[in-house]
Amino acid sequence: MSTLDTPHAPLDAAKQEAFAGEVADVLNKAVLALLASVGHQCGLFDTLAAHPRSTSPDLAKAAALDERYVREWLGGMVVGGFVEYDPQDGTYTLPPEHAASLTTAAGPDNFAGMMPYIALMGEVEQQVVDCFRHGGGVPYSAYPRFQRLQAEETARVYDVALVDTIVPLVPGLTERLRAGIDVLDVGTGQGHAPLVLARAFPASRFCGLDQSESGIAAARAEADRSGLGNLDYVLADATQITGAYDLITAFDVIHDLARPAETLRAIAGALRPGGTFLMGDIAASSKLEENRGHPFGPALYGFSVFYCMTTSLGTGGAGLGTVWGQDTAVRMLKEAGFEHVDVTSIEGDPINVYYVASQG
Repeated sequence: MSTLDTPHAPLDAAKQEAFAGEVADVLNKAVLALLASVGHQCGLFDTLAAHPRSTSPDLAKAAALDERYVREWLGGMVVGGFVEYDPQDGTYTLPPEHAASLTTAAGPDNFAGMMPYIALMGEVEQQVVDCFRHGGGVPYSAYPRFQRLQAEETARVYDVALVDTIVPLVPGLTERLRAGIDVLDVGTGQGHAPLVLARAFPASRFCGLDQSESGIAAARAEADRSGLGNLDYVLADATQITGAYDLITAFDVIHDLARPAETLRAIAGALRPGGTFLMGDIAASSKLEENRGHPFGPALYGFSVFYCMTTSLGTGGAGLGTVWGQDTAVRMLKEAGFEHVDVTSIEGDPINVYYVASQG
């Protein structure tokens, strides 16, 4: 008897009804994610926080937006529990407890800033469906907004934590950066991480490397505006690193790459004796059963299907996706020549863990 011919177990009506309720909740919350994305991009959460107990026309005027759209958006936010509404005077309020997770002032805790990724996934959904049927992947060119969203996301963490929290994970690194060393950031995107470090450590020399022409162009433009003389960017493949460096960083990028193992070997080969590789990457396990209770588990697998894995496969790459967990990362780092690997997490960055790797 085949699996399809196996008699079904008796239906548990209470379990079926409870799960149907959960699925309905997923639908509602998926739409709320899109509404929150619009609110973030239009500055409506910040406007609500600055103008408590305001009417829809008042909020639309303050945000310079169309009132009819603002009113309908507010309706979704009210029934979704994001915003409070007083029918007596028709005013809307964003509770401070909610603002702490939705506004620019929340910094790394601003989850509204993550919601545009949901819309980005929707834009490539049909291409991903095609990949399910025919294999292959979705090219990087299908994500014109990704690097900007990534730059905004990482800025929320790195502006607050890179200098004072992440750099000190490497013993003595702060002092070395103050004295002056050579630093390379691999997969720099729009180059925000080396920009933050270059401002903080003027005696050191920083370079960001990426294969995206638009990303490097944006990074160079920002560097020009900053007037920093210790910062440069280069358009190159991460497997072809030239020069020698005392510190190499890679933040939330290695698992996306077509050839991660080759990149790690190139990084190891470009480090000077006594140099350090500081890597931030997804905080998950490569074992499915260990991710069941992960607070961002579904999001991580969704991001992988809709971006990380598919863009790598689209270039004929490894397509690591969520297979890249802490155990796999440590193994690949050691295979690349890093004898010592320490792994730690930091407060304020629940998505990533940080690896400090050295060769001896």
